Amino acid sequence: MNGICTLANDYVFDQLVALLNSIDVILGSQTPVCIYPFDDQTQRITNEIAKRPNVFIYDDQESINRWDQFMLAAAPERLNRSKHRLYGAHRRFCAFDAPFDKFIYLDADTVVMNSLASVFEKLDNYDFIVYDFQFKDVSKIYNINSPKLLDIFEQKRIDTEIFCSGFYGAKRGIFNTERRDWLISRLQSGETEILYDGAGEQPLLNYMVMRSNLAIYNFAQELPDSEKTGCSATSKHFEEREHILYDKGNRLTYLHYIGVPPHINQAVCAGENIEFPYRDLFLYYRYIHEPDKRPVFKKPPQRYDAPPPNMLTKALRKLKLINQG
Repeated sequence: MNGICTLANDYVFDQLVALLNSIDVILGSQTPVCIYPFDDQTQRITNEIAKRPNVFIYDDQESINRWDQFMLAAAPERLNRSKHRLYGAHRRFCAFDAPFDKFIYLDADTVVMNSLASVFEKLDNYDFIVYDFQFKDVSKIYNINSPKLLDIFEQKRIDTEIFCSGFYGAKRGIFNTERRDWLISRLQSGETEILYDGAGEQPLLNYMVMRSNLAIYNFAQELPDSEKTGCSATSKHFEEREHILYDKGNRLTYLHYIGVPPHINQAVCAGENIEFPYRDLFLYYRYIHEPDKRPVFKKPPQRYDAPPPNMLTKALRKLKLINQG
């Protein structure tokens, strides 16, 4: 069986609902979706998916514990809540155990824009399928100052094989017990120093895939320039037609709201008029099944990435001595 996977807790509830609704619209409401729990805060999600028979929360505690232990052995510093906001992000690795034979993983802050059939088809000939341009910035994956990096991976592989962990297709069982143990042994022998330090599971997953010599296919590398599209909400040139985005006439496969933190989505859904890229598209999918609940904004908009006001400005606003806009 094939299916879609994601990772979530109640903190990303609004983003998750938008993703699930986009799956309903684009892929069909019968599409199986497995949610891996980021942590134990999943009550709102549980209530929401009670009305979605195709969606379920992964509950194989043995598998979850196994990957928790893998993370403790492989990169324990990434489980530090005070240092890494994404300390639970590795639980997406449970998809390599179950429940799908082939799966496509999407971060909760994505929306599906097109059929994913071609991704599943590529899994007939490759182990790992991606579609992004992370290869243009190696420094967010590997420690480019580590002298070990080029000893472990040739420059050509570094230039072409790295990927963003927000979207990928893979297969059950590619990281079995033997392979996991071998990867841990390599990391504990000192290879962990080649990983970029400022992210959760993404550098580690890149390492796991590349160190295992899995066959990787990146649509962004392989498609002709006339057909490939971007995927990041940081791209400002996408055109929207009937709630679908196009890049120079080509329909996007998915949109990733990179750089828009979950608390922004929460605030907007609570009625705060905060602008972020492709906000109306997000709101369309978030409230497609309950349009009467879509927020109506009453205050002037503010940008999501605006610098926080300094202490004097905050104090003056509190005293209502300056414009609150």
